[in-house]
Amino acid sequence: MEPTEVRRALVVGAGVMGHSIAQVFAQAGIEVALVDNDKDVLTKAKRHIKLNLETLAEFGYVDINEVDAISGRIYTTRDIIDAAVNIDFVVEAVSEVPEVKKAVFEKLDEALPDNTVIASNTSGIDIFSAIDLDIKKPERLIVAHWFAPPHIIPLVEVVPGPFTAPDTIYLTENLMKHLGKKPVVMLQFTRSFIVNKIQNNIALAVFDLLENGWATPEDIDLAVKTSLGIRLPIVGVAQTLDFTGLDLVYDVIKSYGMENKFIGEKVENGHYGAKSSKGMYDYGGRSEEEILKKRDRLYLKMLELLEEIDAFEPV
Repeated sequence: MEPTEVRRALVVGAGVMGHSIAQVFAQAGIEVALVDNDKDVLTKAKRHIKLNLETLAEFGYVDINEVDAISGRIYTTRDIIDAAVNIDFVVEAVSEVPEVKKAVFEKLDEALPDNTVIASNTSGIDIFSAIDLDIKKPERLIVAHWFAPPHIIPLVEVVPGPFTAPDTIYLTENLMKHLGKKPVVMLQFTRSFIVNKIQNNIALAVFDLLENGWATPEDIDLAVKTSLGIRLPIVGVAQTLDFTGLDLVYDVIKSYGMENKFIGEKVENGHYGAKSSKGMYDYGGRSEEEILKKRDRLYLKMLELLEEIDAFEPV
C-alpha cells in the first residue's frame, strides 16, 4: 500500500497523545476512528482537537473555515472491534502498562485485515519482546513514536522490531511524511530510541545539579536556553561535535577513562570535523571558513528570533 491510499485510520487511546495524533490524520484528509474506554476522555478529546485547530489557524497552519470539516473526520467510539472495520493504518496510544498494550495488540491482530499496519506510540516498553505478544502477524507491528504535542512537533521516530516487514517500514515512514511529519527510521531497536535516550541523560544531569545545590532551576533553564537552545536547532547534537573538533572530543572521552570506536576511527582517518571538511558530516570539500560563516549566520537568525519572541523568559 502507498501512503496516499490510506483512507481510514484508527487511533486507540484518546488521551494526551492520541487525540492530537488523530487530529493530524484528519488534517491530511483521512477519516479517523478514535477509541477510548472512557467516555469523558473522548468528550474532552473532541474539545481539545477543536481548540488545537483554532490555535493552528491563528498561525496559518490550517484554514479557520476548515476546522469543523477536520473535526468531522474524527469519529469517537468505545468499541475497538467496531472501529477496526475497513481500517488501513493503526496507531496505539494507550497507557504505558504492558498488560494493557498486550490486550490491545492481540485484539487488533484478530479484528484487523492482515495487511493493516499496527504502529505503537510507545518509547518506554519493548513491545517486540518484553510483553509476550501472541499475534499472528508480527511483521505488521512497528513503533511510530510521536512527540507532544503531536499536532505541532514534526518528529516521529520509526522503530522496526526483529520481525517487522520492509513493507511495514516503508508505509509507516512515508505515511508520516504524507502527514507532514519528519520521520527518522532507527537502524535497530534500542530502548528509549533517540530523543528520550538523550533527554533522559539531560534530566539526570539536572537532578544532579539540583540535588547538590549547584544551581537553581531558573539558572539551569536560562543557561540551556541561551546556549544549547540557540545551537541545537541549527547543528543538533552530533554535528555540534564537528565544531568542537573530533580530535578534542576524543581526548575528552579518553580523559574520562572511556573509549569510543566510532569517534576513534574518525580521528584516525583525519576526519576532525569542520576544520578538515569531514567528520560526523561530510562538508563536500568546503573550507572551514565557509562552513563557519554559514553556521554563524544561522545562529544569528535563531538568536534574533528567540529574542524577538522573549523565549529566554519562563513560559
